[in-house]
Amino acid sequence: MRGKIERDLIRTTGKTLVGVDEVGRGCLAGPVYAACASLDYERVRKVPAKSRALIRDSKKLSFEQREKALPIIAAVAVEVHVGVAKVYEIERFGIVQAIFLAMNRALQQCTNAYDILLVDGNQQLPDYWGEQMTIVGGDDLCFAIAAAAIVAKQARDKYMRTLADTFPDYGFDTHVGYATEYHLKSIGEKGICPLHRGNFHPITTFGKAPQNEY
Repeated sequence: MRGKIERDLIRTTGKTLVGVDEVGRGCLAGPVYAACASLDYERVRKVPAKSRALIRDSKKLSFEQREKALPIIAAVAVEVHVGVAKVYEIERFGIVQAIFLAMNRALQQCTNAYDILLVDGNQQLPDYWGEQMTIVGGDDLCFAIAAAAIVAKQARDKYMRTLADTFPDYGFDTHVGYATEYHLKSIGEKGICPLHRGNFHPITTFGKAPQNEY
């Protein structure tokens, strides 16, 4: 049941929580985004069930559903922040370290200190000195992680859509960098652009990616 982990932690420990998640790990193009979210669980409890149901795994929501979820998240959030690792950082450090970088950038913006960090997946965040709890499938189990994922997903999708005019040959406004059939076909016909991750297959087969600040 979504929220049970958070509810049990608060009831048994009285500790404050913040959730973190990333989006864009498997994309062929564009930065990786992460967000952290701390929620007021009393406010979450008072949200109508139909609206509260939108704070769930972002991958199971449409763009329009996630857009509807954003004001709900804003209404129940103590704070929410977004961090980004750019394409050149993904190429330099690798995707896992870039994800950690984006997560840390989101968390560094927090104005409050939290007792427990809830991390989606099975890898703890390096160089984070507080208590952590890794939760596989956390975006389906924890409101804070789900909220973070939705915020990160919408921020990244919107960013990629703005670049569709700059790089019009690839359809970034539809697939936002994922390896769809159209995207792969476009790469085969047009080659790569500065948004493509030079250390990701099949981008590696095109040689060194153009230098970029994306």
